[in-house]
Order: sequence, then C-alpha cells, then structure tokens
Amino acid sequence: MGLYFFSTPFDYTAVDFLEDMEVPCYKVASFELIDIPLIERIAAIGKPIIMSVGMASLAEIDEAVQAARKAGADEIALLKCTSAYPALPETMNLKTIPHLAQAFQVPVGISDHTLGIAVPVAAVSLGACIIEKHFTLSRKSKGPDSHFSLEPEEFKAMVEAVRSAEKALGEVKYEANKTEQKSNVFRRSLFFVKDVNSGESVTVENVRSIRPGNGLAPKYLSQILGMTVTQDVEEGTPVSFRMLTLKKE
Repeated sequence: MGLYFFSTPFDYTAVDFLEDMEVPCYKVASFELIDIPLIERIAAIGKPIIMSVGMASLAEIDEAVQAARKAGADEIALLKCTSAYPALPETMNLKTIPHLAQAFQVPVGISDHTLGIAVPVAAVSLGACIIEKHFTLSRKSKGPDSHFSLEPEEFKAMVEAVRSAEKALGEVKYEANKTEQKSNVFRRSLFFVKDVNSGESVTVENVRSIRPGNGLAPKYLSQILGMTVTQDVEEGTPVSFRMLTLKKE
C-alpha cells in the first residue's frame, strides 16, 4: 500500500529484531535520546535515524547528534516534541523548529501529541518536513494513546491541510501573479470626473482618484495639478500624460 514500516527500539535486542525485518530507518523516542549507547548501536547500522527531542536540553540534543554521527549515521532528522500526553498547544514552542534546523543542519519535523490538526499545519509553516501523529481506527478502542490520536478521516484532513499549507508557503514574491491580474481593475487611478475643454487646467475639482485602475496611478496627482489639457475630455475618461502638457501653465 506504499507504506514503509519501521519502529522504535528500546534496547539492543529490539535493534537486532528490527534488523531481521530489514526496516529502512529507525526512530529514537524522546525518552531514549539520552541513551547514547543505544543511539550508537543504531547509528552503526548506517540507516537513517529520526530522533525526538522532547524534554532534552540543547546540550543533550547535541550529544545525541554527535554520537550518532561519530558512530556512522549520516542521515539524521530531529523532531520537536513536547512529551506530554496530550500536550497543550501553548507548550509546543514551534519556533524551536527553525532553530534546530540551523543549529544541527538536519531536517526537522514535529512529534505532535496535541489534540486536532492545527499544530502540525502551523509546524509546516515554520519548516517542519516530517510529522509524527498518533493514529487510531477508533478512539472508542481504549488504549494508552487513543484519546489523543486521530481517526482516519481526521488524519486525512490533516494531510490535506498540510499539503495546502505547503502550497501556500510558495516563495518570496511581491509582484502580482497570474491569478491576480483580473483584480487590477479594483485598483484606483486618476479619472476626469467632469467634462474639461482643451486649454483648461487640471484641478482637484475635475480630476479624482477612483476605480477602476485604467488611468494614471494616484501618486501622479500632485504632478499633474495645474497642467493644461490639450484636448476636449469627457467625464469618466482616464487621465494619461498624452492629453496633458508637460509643463504647468
């Protein structure tokens, strides 16, 4: 079904068991982040390692990452985690995600135990590229984590929201994109709001900033005030420099 199976070992025998199953990577839980011998044993295999950092200080995280690297792991990811079940949104401190990525130069994600899907979506906006979220077929099935797990439709909604957030992030961009072109008409521009005869001057009485955006930009108003109109102009005509003298008269 396109799913990759892997697990979290808690001792050497579990590592050996998972190796017999040929898992593609390993997960280190928050509680085991300080078990350096276990991390070294996993890292020596050479497969990718995902480590949760709940409760850990920056120094403890650094110790675990350095131990994994020295033991042979060159593909390491970290998960920002709050080790409470469930965790409250105000305890998540998601701004730690970009700091972790910068400090250790590794991919960073989130191990989320909050209720709902808001926190994972917010994490993506801060650079999270991995989401760990507990899953259950039904919260009616009592288990140690069923009360804060997502049911299938909720999990689907989370994935869809995350994909939308990823698309929305886009890039640093300020000019109008293709979807905005039709909205240019709602910008303001300078229009003649009265009939004006050739030879008359532009004043605040006969020119105003209104919609649509077909005329000169409103920033030119002070520049054209006092200029002379070179042709007869009907009310409702957008202003252009072609119908004005270049010098005030």
